[in-house]
Amino acid sequence: MRSEYDFSQSRKNPYVKQLKRQITMRIDAAAVDYFKQMAAEMGMPYQNLINLFLRDCAIQKRRPVLQWPEDTPGSGGRRSHQRS
Repeated sequence: MRSEYDFSQSRKNPYVKQLKRQITMRIDAAAVDYFKQMAAEMGMPYQNLINLFLRDCAIQKRRPVLQWPEDTPGSGGRRSHQRS
């Protein structure tokens, strides 16, 4: 291995912006705790685990099942909705 490397002719990866995008998300504490615990057991950062999970959902075209309780304050009388 060399003691020094010459990077004067190097160039930035033109695809780096397509690889990952930094965003801001609001995730409830229970979900964050769940992924942090699972990530610790797997020996990886929890952000990477969330990314892998979301990517798998996108590849599999999974859709959430949304259900609201009938009589909760602020529900406006919404009924349960399910999507598959």
